Amino acid sequence: MRIVMVLTSHSELGDTGEKTGFWLEEFAAPYYTFVDAGAEVVIAAPEPGHPPIDPRSSEPENLTDATHRLKHDVAAKSKLANPITLDQVNVREADALFFPGGHGPMWDLANSDAAAKLVEEFYAQNKVIGAVCHGPAAFVKAQTPEGTSILQGKQLTGFTNAEERAVQLDQVVPFELETRLRELGGEFSQADVFQPHVVTDGLLVTGQNPPSSASTAQAIVKLLSRVPA
Repeated sequence: MRIVMVLTSHSELGDTGEKTGFWLEEFAAPYYTFVDAGAEVVIAAPEPGHPPIDPRSSEPENLTDATHRLKHDVAAKSKLANPITLDQVNVREADALFFPGGHGPMWDLANSDAAAKLVEEFYAQNKVIGAVCHGPAAFVKAQTPEGTSILQGKQLTGFTNAEERAVQLDQVVPFELETRLRELGGEFSQADVFQPHVVTDGLLVTGQNPPSSASTAQAIVKLLSRVPA
């Protein structure tokens, strides 16, 4: 089982002068869920070098058992510091594609032709695709061979408009993720603000927010166990 995790390379939080990146828990919890299930994890990003970590995700109240585990995992930290680029991902040798969130993907992955192509290739080969929180931003440019959004008619979730308002970034992000996913034809559902919520529709698995990270990854592992090799 080989899973490609794609992280953002974007570090600027709009015009605020503050930093963003990927959310630490949204990488760490899925990473260890995959590794503990026996998967090989490949880490990729749009740009070479260590993907930026949202500094807020390293604050004490946002740390978890998984983030503490990562702190002491030399091998995982080395892999994280040296991601491959998106054009180096071998789709044929991978079983699943997963996008952690953090606000960074709203700027780079949402506008990345390379990310869209990667999603389209996994989609065309009937492979598992997953994302959590702002990770589904990587799907917004991806289309089917017929030229429609891969999200058309799909049940899914992601960081909600209410959650964006709750963190006071609804006027900072380039678009509201929930709104865009709905506009693309996604059948969006949600739990209460910052409550876990995971949706599986065929080979697409999405999670709403940071508390959904581990359960989203668990759903992917469960799905992979049923997908013929």
